[in-house]
This record gives sequence, C-alpha cells and structure tokens, in this order.
Amino acid sequence: MPRQTTTPPDTTLEQQYENRGTHISSLYPEILALIFSYLDVRGKGRAAQVCTAWRDAAYHKSVWRGVEARLHLRRPNGGAGSGASNAQLFASLARRGIRKVQVLSLRRGLRDVVTGLPGLTSLSLSGCYNLTDLGLAHALCAAPLPSLTSLDLSLCKQVTDESLARIASHLPRLEELRLGGCGHVTSAGLLLLAIGLRKLRRLDLRSCWHVSDQGIAYLAGVAEEQRGSTPPPAEDAARGGGGAQDVVLGDPPGLSLEHLGLQDCQRLTDEALRHLSAGLGHSLRSLNLSFCVSVTDAGLRHLARMPALRELNLRACDNVTDAGMAFLAEGCGGLPSSNPGLPSLPSAPGVGSSGSCSPLTHLDVSFCEKIGDPGLGHISRGLFALRSLSLGACGRVTDEGLARVAETLTELETLNVGQCSRITDRGLAAVASRLTRLKCIDLYGCTRITPSGLQKVMTLPKLSVLNLGLWHIR
Repeated sequence: MPRQTTTPPDTTLEQQYENRGTHISSLYPEILALIFSYLDVRGKGRAAQVCTAWRDAAYHKSVWRGVEARLHLRRPNGGAGSGASNAQLFASLARRGIRKVQVLSLRRGLRDVVTGLPGLTSLSLSGCYNLTDLGLAHALCAAPLPSLTSLDLSLCKQVTDESLARIASHLPRLEELRLGGCGHVTSAGLLLLAIGLRKLRRLDLRSCWHVSDQGIAYLAGVAEEQRGSTPPPAEDAARGGGGAQDVVLGDPPGLSLEHLGLQDCQRLTDEALRHLSAGLGHSLRSLNLSFCVSVTDAGLRHLARMPALRELNLRACDNVTDAGMAFLAEGCGGLPSSNPGLPSLPSAPGVGSSGSCSPLTHLDVSFCEKIGDPGLGHISRGLFALRSLSLGACGRVTDEGLARVAETLTELETLNVGQCSRITDRGLAAVASRLTRLKCIDLYGCTRITPSGLQKVMTLPKLSVLNLGLWHIR
C-alpha cells in the first residue's frame, strides 16, 4: 500500500504553498504588474516597498494607467534638499507613466511641474489662489505640454484674459478647459480661446461674471468681428498679453463645443442663446444655464432648434415660465396649441409634422417658481425622450401635472419633485402605475404624502434610490 505523506503540523502556510507549487516571488514581472494593477493607489505604493523585484513590477506603467497624482509642492527654500526631493518625485511619476496631475497647493513655481512631467495629459490647478498670469506664462514657455488635453483653473482668482491668450497659443490640443470662478475672465478672452483652441469640446465658465452675450457669440463663431473687417475688441488684449500675439485672427473659429457651463453668468441674456443656436446647434450636447436670471422664455425658443442638445439645466432661472416649456417642446413640430401665443405641440409620441420629438434626455427646472401644471403639460406632449426630470421646489406643480408626466414620459429613470409641497399620494399613485423604469425619485419636503403613498412608489421594480431627506438605498 503506497505511503501517504502528511504536512507536519508546525509547517507554516507559506511553506505549504512552496511545497505545492511556485512561490509568488517567482512570478514573472508582467504577472506581478497585472496583479498590482488591481490594487488601489495605497496598495500599489505598499507593494512597491516589499522588495526590489516588487518595486520594479509596481513601477510598470500599466499598473498606474489612469491614476491621477495629487501633489502638495514644497517651497523653493523649504529646507535642505527640498528642490531635489521634488525632482525625485517628478522623476518617479514620469517613470510610472503618470500623465494626470492635480496640484493641491502651489507653493513653488508651476514651471517645475510642467518641466518635470512634459507628457501630462491632464493638469488640475483648481483652488490654487496664488497662481498668476506671470506664473502660468513662465510655465508654458518652459514646457509647451503638447499632450495636454484637460486643464482645470477653477477658482484661480488671479487668472485674467492674459492667461487665456497664453493657453490659446501654447495648448492647441486642449479639449477641456475649466475656468469656474475666474472672475477676471471677459468676453475678449473667449475670442482668443475660440480662435486658438479648435479642438475644445468642454468649457466651464461658471461664475465668470464679466462674460457677456458678445463672448458667447465669439465662442459660437457668429460675431461680426470674426467675419471680416472690424478689428475684434480682444486684439488690444492680445497685443498686451505677452504671447497672445501668436494667436492669428482670421476666419471664424467654428468651435464644436459639446459641453458648455454658464452657471451664474448673470450678464447673459436671450441673445446669447440665439448665438448658441446659430453657431453650436449641431454640436452642443450639454448646456448649464442655472442661475442665469436674465434668460427668459423667448431664449428657450432658440434652444428648441438645437438638434444635438441632450442635457439642459435651467435651475433657478427665475424668468422661465410655462410658456418656455412650450417653446422647448416646439422641437417636435406637430399639432396646433390651444393657446395662440404658444407653439404647436404633438398629441402623442412621434406624432408631428417633423416626424420626431425633442432630443432632450435631461431637463432641470428646479426652483423655477413660475412653472406649474401647464408647463408639465407641454413637457408631457413634447419631450418624450426625457430620462431625467427635476422639478424641485416648483411650488405650483400638483398631482394633475405629475399625472400628465407619468402618462407619456414612460422612459423616465430619475424624477425630482422634492419640495413640491402640493404633491400628494394621488400623484405618487400615477407615478407608481406608469413610470416602471424609474430608478431614482426625490420626495424631500413633500409634506402631504403619507406612508401609503410611499408604499406604492416602493413597488416600482427598478427603484434603487428614494430621497426623503437622506438617500436610502434599497
């Protein structure tokens, strides 16, 4: 009878695995790198400290693909060796192939970052309040960053049009630019961006209070200055920008923006929306106009003519009313409205002279206090593609309007009626019976609903998020 061997009771687990097969230290570096790629950033760093072989494997570029480094940079005179330690840091990042960097505090020149990491594709300087036009100019002159496609300057409050001139002339491959809270940016700077950044797809101008309708005309390529003889107002800024003279003024820029954030740009009016419709109607997919208090119903008529537009945020646009919802739904064409002052609307999905309905999939009209049940009626007869509808704090909305929405917008996945104080269990019953695709509903502040109404909503088969003040996950 063959002899059976048993493992001695005092044998360690590691020794048992060594007896059975290959030890992990014998794996090929490529296999180790594959394993390490599944670790979080902290785990990758710990693995690199185990031994030389693991460090070499952990430093393979595939392990760090897509990782964004977050840096606190030391002062130039922050102690002995501070400059050398930063140089070692940049060399380490470059070795690992890290091409996305977020600078959390900029206590030394930006120039050191861009020269140490010339292959950057993404650079975030958000909240670096001490970044100046001169500092950015020195950095871009030292290293042109030919691969950079995303730049975040949000809340860099000292940045002006001079920096935009540098960006336009040195970063031609830029696809995303965030300027939220850069209060010194003006319409003149937008002209320089429109001419120099032909590949720009995403632009955030949140709270850029000096941006006017003229600036939007520049972005859309419809301003008279871009067509011919009249020198643009930004030309003087370009001459004085210390590098902006490299931007050549010529033919209309023809940007193809896909996302434009104009939140809290309070100087914008309906004229800006006319420019967007004329110049960006076939490319713009997402538009944020929240808190643009001068936008009115008339401006929405222009937005209805933008065939590519999918996401529209009108949150807290105080002068948008039920009539504006009718204008948005006008994108369908269709049957005459009963109100001669409003556009024609189809009576059912797909019905209308144009044969197609509005392409909007996301609409936010929260805090638009002049929107009520008539507006929901227009939405329900024209915006059949909606997946997300936010009506938060629209105090005129009642069960009747909610029932209209539930009857025809059966593709809805997200519905926000938080703080709509006139909604009752009757409205929730309509939602529960028709909106079977609903995944998320916000009922915060709906004081007239009861546990009975909530129970009906909870029967929705795909519902995963219900907000009653705190998010509850089912």
